[in-house]
Amino acid sequence: MKKLMLGNEAVARGAYEAGVIVVASYPGTPSTEITETIANEYKDIYVEWSPNEKVASEVAIGASISGARSMACMKHVGLNVMADPLFTSSYIGVNGGLVFVVADDPGMHSSQNEQDSRHYAKASKVVMLEPSDSSEAKKFTKLAFKISEEYDTPVILRLSTRVSHSQSLVEIEDREDVPLKEYKKDIDKNVMMPAKAIKRHVIVEKRVLALKELAEKIEINKVIDNKKKIGVVTTGISHLYAYEALGDNVNYFKVGMSYPLPVESIKEFSKGLDKLFVIEELDPFIEEHLKANSIDCIGKEAFTLLGEYNSRMIKKAVLNEDYYEFIKLDESIPIRPPVMCPGCPHRGVFFVLKKLGLTVSGDIGCYTLGATSPLESVDTTICMGASISAQHGMSKARGSEFNKKLVSVIGDSTFVHSGITGLIDAVYNKGSNTVIILDNSITGMTGHQDNPTTGYTIRGEKTKQLNLVALGKSIGIESIRTVDSFDVHELEKVVKEETSKDEVSLIIASRPCALLKNVKYEGKAFISDRCKKCKICMKLGCPAISFKDNMVLINPNQCNGCGLCINVCPFNAIDKRGE
Repeated sequence: MKKLMLGNEAVARGAYEAGVIVVASYPGTPSTEITETIANEYKDIYVEWSPNEKVASEVAIGASISGARSMACMKHVGLNVMADPLFTSSYIGVNGGLVFVVADDPGMHSSQNEQDSRHYAKASKVVMLEPSDSSEAKKFTKLAFKISEEYDTPVILRLSTRVSHSQSLVEIEDREDVPLKEYKKDIDKNVMMPAKAIKRHVIVEKRVLALKELAEKIEINKVIDNKKKIGVVTTGISHLYAYEALGDNVNYFKVGMSYPLPVESIKEFSKGLDKLFVIEELDPFIEEHLKANSIDCIGKEAFTLLGEYNSRMIKKAVLNEDYYEFIKLDESIPIRPPVMCPGCPHRGVFFVLKKLGLTVSGDIGCYTLGATSPLESVDTTICMGASISAQHGMSKARGSEFNKKLVSVIGDSTFVHSGITGLIDAVYNKGSNTVIILDNSITGMTGHQDNPTTGYTIRGEKTKQLNLVALGKSIGIESIRTVDSFDVHELEKVVKEETSKDEVSLIIASRPCALLKNVKYEGKAFISDRCKKCKICMKLGCPAISFKDNMVLINPNQCNGCGLCINVCPFNAIDKRGE
């Protein structure tokens, strides 16, 4: 039986069919649906949302050492977070098969950089496989577990946004009966103190040599010989772009194992060709490796280092032919920048922070949109959890007076992910930071996943709920305030009071995400004849509010009745009526 699946769904199916027992992840687009699919459809697998990717990978490593096939999933920047256990797990190897799934994001559809995760495979000396579509995503997932156990190595499965979120047919097969492997105490293999690790490094280098031999014969590295004088080396989604653009006009070497690379096979493939192109998104990973092995090829001089590729670009670069003409519309298409949703609880916080003229050290989440017009409140965004640490550095560099006009903002899930240690650092090192946790009762940006602050597991089971107030007190914060994000007058008062203090203080701005099913507001807002056209409500940046023909308008189709505009109007000119 075949079924149409997203690439992410296919990876989940592959894990199920491979007999995986434990899956741990942190949600991050474009990888999130892998773990969600497992939670929803494959009850034979233990699955969890971990606080961050490092923890998730360590859970998977522990399960592997104990004898279970296990997997951890993340996006590319999450791979940075779990790099420490990745490199050491390469030395330890596996007992049960161990696979790390990473989804890169060329084009930065939902990310802060265009990192190419293939470098991690080479640096950590573990196998990397790259599927091109959903069928291969399932097949390569199952293959990854077999390679992992046969060669005593973790395996990285690299996806991209297009592979993760495109659909193709996948053949459905039965789940393998893979019993737990026997667990034996093995200090030499599993305890990476220097005296043990130095011996394991020898084994890793021998393993790389064996994997290089595997790369030359494994079936997922394959040649498509069309008897042409132009050859292309492709991998991942770039293979499908190339095949669509070039058809049978070139020969193909499709790389399914991108580390180690099948150098000798590609060298053989290149013989007799007039030109050899390397078509790979982002960095010249394959190109540089081939050139280092004296294989002449054309790579980034013909293609870009930036963003996603497409068939039009490839056909022009390889065959010097135009692919097709785009259909152009006569009228201009309106720009639709990302905005906070109507009723978003973060909007009130950023309205207040901008009104007070504060410098805002920001973080990763929906609330990063606080940097966009008209709120334009967020000054910096670096990575998950960096808001608090960066704020601490700014205050230490510029002094207490600067710090009185400085706050950091961080979401509840992001705070648990990697903000807690920054807060501990600020308290321990006598900082005077004012930290605002934007508690919207869910992990918002990646699609409403539960986290330790919600009190529910990935499968909706009730569990212990992290108490943010108690946590703050336990690390030595004396001033902790909780305020409704939409009570802008109280919030302004609290922010003024807390930023004036010469100590670390914590504000928990609490209101649930407007898109949660249990969040319902009564009625819709509308403008009354008391309106003075001061446009203060326009400063909220709510998509439901507009100004046209010298009038403020509220679109009832977009308004969800949250009432924030009512709270900020100085003339009580906005009322509410039932639907």
